[in-house]
Amino acid sequence: MTRAPIVVVAAIVERANLILVTRRLDGTHLAGLWEFPGGKCEPGETHEQSLARELREELDVVAQVGPELFTVQHDYADRTVRLHFRYCSVEGEPRPMLGQQIRWVTREELSGLEFPAADRELIERLRHEPAWKPGA
Repeated sequence: MTRAPIVVVAAIVERANLILVTRRLDGTHLAGLWEFPGGKCEPGETHEQSLARELREELDVVAQVGPELFTVQHDYADRTVRLHFRYCSVEGEPRPMLGQQIRWVTREELSGLEFPAADRELIERLRHEPAWKPGA
């Protein structure tokens, strides 16, 4: 059976050589795992609109959505997701608006955290990609 993928956009936010990650809430798909902040695209939203909305709702920041680094489609037992990872910069200090844990970690620390399977290749790429600079 072929399932239509759920389109998700996630942010790679980096400041002072640290990357922002959040922990999935109890009661959600993949609860307790770390992730790059973002969420599902709503009907009619562009990736940029979706990611800016999700970061405002989840972290109370204004996002400048940058280029896409990587896209992956992954089949979980109960759903298929297509993840678009975009570089972003944010104005303001991220705050956990939903009660989620947030952390700033080095690129090296990413591989020591438990992430969803769909994020593995991105984490490997980030170990070798230079940091994105807005306007560069």
